[in-house]
Amino acid sequence: MPLHSLSPVSQTAVLGLWQLTEPAEELWRLLPAQAHYLSRFPDGRDELRARQWLAGRVLAHQLLRELNDTPATLHNDANGRPFFLELPAYGVSLSHSGEWVAALLSTTEPVGTDIELIRPKAKQLARRVLSETELADAGDDAVKYCFYWSAKETLYKLHSRRGLVFKEQLLLSPFVLREAGVLTGHLLLENSRSQHQIHYLHPSPGYVLTYTIGEMMS
Repeated sequence: MPLHSLSPVSQTAVLGLWQLTEPAEELWRLLPAQAHYLSRFPDGRDELRARQWLAGRVLAHQLLRELNDTPATLHNDANGRPFFLELPAYGVSLSHSGEWVAALLSTTEPVGTDIELIRPKAKQLARRVLSETELADAGDDAVKYCFYWSAKETLYKLHSRRGLVFKEQLLLSPFVLREAGVLTGHLLLENSRSQHQIHYLHPSPGYVLTYTIGEMMS
């Protein structure tokens, strides 16, 4: 089942999930403006990563059709953030892990989303990206480590600036882990600080997903 869901998450934003089962040839057939994407197709990727790349763009166009019938092409800025060239006010974020691809599209704001397969890697690398407060809150909970990792990736994608220090500039308040909920992210820059609501959920057994639509909390 390729297209799993299209879910409005605000009045101006839609979240999409794609279960990756198709070969690359079928995904190519689903893409508009194939010549544009062929020129940007990343060479040297293994089969799974190539299919994830294609499915992300197919899904982004599915979301676009939910919000706007303007033909558009997806590009990446200098920091790697995707954007529709013909719709500069729109916010776009893509993520993939294993057999799942996620996309978030807003007509008015920057956005961020991240999907992760639950695996020991998040806990093994935790000291590189989590603060002492975050480490203490995660304890021995492997799922919570994955949500912390995913939420920081989401906050990073929202700001889209290389060189941010995850354990110092992207901070998360302790939270009670539920099946779905909201946690508070803190973006600490040289001359500004902001807080953001980061939504989290289990999109499928064995996976976690986080997203934010860029609203700033006072």
